[in-house]
This record gives sequence, structure tokens and C-alpha cells, in this order.
Amino acid sequence: MKTRPYRMTARAQAAEQTWSRIVDAMVARFAELPYDQIRLEDVAADAGVTVQTVLRRFAGKHALMTAAVERELGAIAKSRAALGTGDPAATVADLVVHYEKYGALILKVFAEARFVEGLPPLVAAGRQFHLTWCRTAFEEHLTPGGDQQAQERRMAQVVVACDATTWRILRQDLDLAPEQVRRAIEDMLRPVLVSAALP
Repeated sequence: MKTRPYRMTARAQAAEQTWSRIVDAMVARFAELPYDQIRLEDVAADAGVTVQTVLRRFAGKHALMTAAVERELGAIAKSRAALGTGDPAATVADLVVHYEKYGALILKVFAEARFVEGLPPLVAAGRQFHLTWCRTAFEEHLTPGGDQQAQERRMAQVVVACDATTWRILRQDLDLAPEQVRRAIEDMLRPVLVSAALP
């Protein structure tokens, strides 16, 4: 009787490891290919399991993709939430590092969400998280004055400056180095923040 809990725990751990390998394989394939070109046979082979095992765990490719994105967006949100928000300059520097790790995946998920049932609500939640994070990080540093609409415009500028799309334009389209991306984002933020926020 004493060995039964151990066996159940070992079985649960093995099941969790299998789940993680399959999701890891899906994320790796998605990083390289459009969603419609990903085959479950290849994901299964990458994970070292059969297609039947994948289907038992996830029912189909849509469900697997949704599980993979849910896990990754959770990790991204956790990473973003851990960024310091008391010092705008440090926050911008941390944000650029964050996008160097996650930016390409974030943008790819957003671009292909409409093709995968179950992803649009996750993307909508991700966008809302970004808005909330921007307010937490920068609202207290906005230049005071003007009416409510003026403050909302300033916050909208913050949201755009800190968006992954802005990072992509600066980093990938214009080929700026990460340090130059940081300085460019600071330059965009400086007019809407109090002077002491970004010296």
C-alpha cells in the first residue's frame, strides 16, 4: 500500500513530461512555420510520441495550439509582470530585453490567431494585459495637466511606444541594435512623461 502513492506520482510526472514535450514541439514548429503547415505527425515525432498520444492528450491540432499558446502567453505575462515599474528608464530597458526573448512569438501568435479556434480570446486577454501593464508602469509618470482626453492620449502614446509591433519596426524592419531600440522608445515616451522620469 505504501508504494501506490509513489507509483501514482511517478505516473503523473511522466504524463506531465509527455504533455510538456508535445507542447514544446508545437511551439518549436510554430516558431518556424505558419500554423497551416504544421503537421501533427511532425510534432509527435519531435516529441518522441505517436500521433495517437498527441490526439489522446489534445484531441486535435487546434486544441494543441491553444494549449501551447496559453502556456507561452502565461509565461510571457509572468515575465512582464516581474519587470520593475518604479523607474521608467529601467522599465524600458527591461521591456526591450523582454521583447528580445518573446517579441517574435508574441507577434506571430497575434498574426495567426484568426486561423485557430480558441486563440482569439487568448490574444484579446494578452492585449488587455499590455494595456493594464502600461498603466501600472507609466500612469503616475504622465505629464500632468489638460483634461481627461489629454491624459488618455498620453497613455495611448505610451501603449504604442511600448508595443511589440513598435519593437519589431525598430529592431527588425529598421535593424536597430537593442540599445538603440531602448533609446528610441525613451525618445517616444519623453514628451508625455514628467521631465524627471527619463532624464
